Amino acid sequence: MTTTKRIGLATCRALPDLDADDRPLLEELTDRGFRAEPLVWDDPDIDWSAFDLVVVRSTWDYSPRRDEFVAWARRVPRLLNPAEVLAWNTDKGYLRVLEEAGIPVIPTIWLDPARHLSKRAVHTRMPAFGDFVVKPVVGAGAKDAGRYQPVSAQSRALAISHAVGLLDAGRAVMIQPYVTSVDTAGETGLVFIDGELSHAVRKDALLTGPSSESDEPYLREQMMPAQATEEQVAVARRALAVAAKELDLDRPLLYARVDLVTGDDGTPMVIELELTEPSLWLQHDGDGASLGAFADAIAARVA
Repeated sequence: MTTTKRIGLATCRALPDLDADDRPLLEELTDRGFRAEPLVWDDPDIDWSAFDLVVVRSTWDYSPRRDEFVAWARRVPRLLNPAEVLAWNTDKGYLRVLEEAGIPVIPTIWLDPARHLSKRAVHTRMPAFGDFVVKPVVGAGAKDAGRYQPVSAQSRALAISHAVGLLDAGRAVMIQPYVTSVDTAGETGLVFIDGELSHAVRKDALLTGPSSESDEPYLREQMMPAQATEEQVAVARRALAVAAKELDLDRPLLYARVDLVTGDDGTPMVIELELTEPSLWLQHDGDGASLGAFADAIAARVA
């Protein structure tokens, strides 16, 4: 007598039935002979050991509770991507590792709450020219991020208040120049499944002004299919190789998304390396093959 193997797709309370992009995975995995179901990651009643595999998907409310999320990941016996990857990737300090390895990234000023910086000290660290972005080091998407103009006293004051508020809450802060190409070309996300490039998507600019309060755990993004350039693919592959070396991985990650922007000199730069819970935008792959490829990759990890 055979027992149907169980696959859990981890999500958040705001999306107990998964995000619309991931929902078709349930049927695909069922068609492959598995029992697949969505699971809210912080549900205390779930026995995670009862699943043959748990795949992290739309756990988009983790950032205010990162330590709790990482602790949960370490308790799940068979989790993909693995807990050590999630622990490394949920703190954007990984961008320093990429930069040290020669990967082009956006120049960043890092503010540590442990230093108890005054408003004046925060003020002196902000750019004097060009729009800039203030955001938390631990955060999802563009939530709690804002765009500011140094030439406006009001905007600069809002930026200082934003940064100080994050620091006072014990959250480390990043300050980066705003990459102006985002307003015209957007961001390009390269989706990898089991180490292979699947497809690319374009995301239009989300940051148009200061950070605003929101009870939503994530911000909705408008996406469209894109064609990645050879230069973008090369940078993305190099970034993933650095991550694999840093994490001592012995096989490709089940999923990854590398988000790139274009610098003033035309160089693709990594804005984020999404290895935790990225939208894979499977419906924007152009030929519909990515959904099946993702289901096949998951099935191969269970076998």
